[in-house]
Amino acid sequence: MVEDIFGGRRTGDREPIDVTPQPDRPGRPDEPDQPGRSTRTRRIVIGSLVAAGLLGAGLFGSTGLRMLQQKDASLTTPDEAAGLVRDDSEQARDTAEYLRTAFAAGIDLDRSTAAVYRDTEAPDRSVLVFGGTTMLWSPERDLDTLLELVGDEEGAVAGLRTVPAGSLGGVMKCGTAPTDDQDMTACGWADHGSIAVALFPGRSVDESAELLVKLRTELQQRD
Repeated sequence: MVEDIFGGRRTGDREPIDVTPQPDRPGRPDEPDQPGRSTRTRRIVIGSLVAAGLLGAGLFGSTGLRMLQQKDASLTTPDEAAGLVRDDSEQARDTAEYLRTAFAAGIDLDRSTAAVYRDTEAPDRSVLVFGGTTMLWSPERDLDTLLELVGDEEGAVAGLRTVPAGSLGGVMKCGTAPTDDQDMTACGWADHGSIAVALFPGRSVDESAELLVKLRTELQQRD
């Protein structure tokens, strides 16, 4: 499962379109100056832009506010999180590093991290979490793309559905990823500043979703 968890690379997002109005072009040399012409033209352009944007102003405002609130994020892997203990054994560190490297190859990130968290009461229910931070223009689309890469040759994540994302907002989704032995729950979150996926062997979708919300509140910080 781990060796085939990623199978492709996401194409980069298109650059934002620059909609800054261009300066007024100077008049022709044989054209007499007309006082106030440039000012009047600018007022007409600005008025047209305002009128055209009135319907979308509320949507843009709420989206812009979310981006400002979420864009400066960081992820850490504390010793303990959500009742689980970070596994620092050599095997766990190797697995985490493999996941981190594969994750970074699947999506462009400024920083990436990964860790294995052990359930002291049930060693076979350890949680593998890997994620990173960057400015995401379309969090849900990027999360869908990443979850499509999770799985093996038998198929990708199935039954994907949106689940409550908790107080940090953004979008969170869960589904099941096939493995050789049994299906494994895969959940992930994304907002405008971070994205992460966790694998939950031996846990249901509902249990995994609830646990990921708790893990996220201890792994993610915002400046």
